[in-house]
Amino acid sequence: MALVLATDDSGGPEIFASLQGEGPSAGTPVAFIRLSRCNLACTWCDTAYTWRFEGDNRPHRDGVAFARKANQVTLPEEEVAELVAALGQSRLVITGGEPLMQCGPLADLLALLPDIAVEIETNGTVKATAHVDIRVDQYNVSPKLAHSGNEAALALIPERLDFYASDPRAFFKFVIAAPEDVEEVLDLQRRHRIRPDRLFLMAEGTTSAALREKQAWLSELCLKHGLRMSDRLHIHLYGDERGT
Repeated sequence: MALVLATDDSGGPEIFASLQGEGPSAGTPVAFIRLSRCNLACTWCDTAYTWRFEGDNRPHRDGVAFARKANQVTLPEEEVAELVAALGQSRLVITGGEPLMQCGPLADLLALLPDIAVEIETNGTVKATAHVDIRVDQYNVSPKLAHSGNEAALALIPERLDFYASDPRAFFKFVIAAPEDVEEVLDLQRRHRIRPDRLFLMAEGTTSAALREKQAWLSELCLKHGLRMSDRLHIHLYGDERGT
């Protein structure tokens, strides 16, 4: 088997070292792997090059279709493990796309990296296989709200949300575009008994200016409801760029 990865600006695999920009590990030095393909289609997705390939008509606000050959690269797990190890980091974040769509080769990769702590960033619709799950230290679960453009039946699967809400390794991160989105989060929190100390609200935006504008009112809502707010540190540091 082999992993299907997104590409960086050079056409190589998007494997890099950076600071984690979001959620409970924000500011932590990590290695990143960005895998390709996703089972959802968020209209505001800032990594649409992982799924919106030519011929894919799922809506996106930019309306851009990417050439699959230029934006995907397939590598054996051994080569990916070597590239990750060469970065010299003690923590690995696997993101996408939806990385849990590739559990078979992902399990083989993680078996080659037994001494590195692993975070999986997932949209919460897929459950890891046992061979992946046993090697995961943290799940960063980002369920997609109505403003994402995904149907709730696809994006908010009750048994999946219950599963992650009951896992002490899982943290929830909700993308917020407008104040009314917080009410949808609060309803999900109540229905699935998500602990408030494991729930983050994060403003949607791909520029510092857009984030700051939304954080002005989002911070007040976090205070009101006793929830944590996540920034997008990498946007402030590097902009909306691949490999950051």
